[in-house]
Amino acid sequence: MLLNDLTSSVDLRPVRYQFATVGGDSYDDNWLVIDGTVMTPEGSWSFADPCLLTTEALQVAAWLRAVAAGTVSVTEPDAEGELSPDTWFIEPVVAFSLADRRESGAVVIRVHLSLEAAPPWQRGDDGADIHQYVVEVRTDAAALLHAADQWDLSLASFPPR
Repeated sequence: MLLNDLTSSVDLRPVRYQFATVGGDSYDDNWLVIDGTVMTPEGSWSFADPCLLTTEALQVAAWLRAVAAGTVSVTEPDAEGELSPDTWFIEPVVAFSLADRRESGAVVIRVHLSLEAAPPWQRGDDGADIHQYVVEVRTDAAALLHAADQWDLSLASFPPR
């Protein structure tokens, strides 16, 4: 799934289950390793981390489609300036929020990247800034629907076990 504009891009792909064999634990059996490649004006980096359960991964496409349909509200920073994602998961490595919606149909998506997915120059922090590093991508409904379809196709190989 590629989310990109003229200045930034976030490419996320499930690449494998964390554990190849099924052991009978609903969590351990369903962790997906997500491979990410990020490019921003600040720099580029990549990561691979078992950060989404199969059921959580399904929520990503649903959220993208909801944004495209106009049913997700813009999330503003709180009174202290902290950001909270609209969609987050057990592992706070990747999350999403809607930063802006324009009359023209354009939207700005925030991809929150923390811990293993954070840029190398921010890794090693004590976790106090969970969800605060974001990559903003300006896009439109058609691109969001395409990204959701890409994500669903990539997940077809990784059903819940």
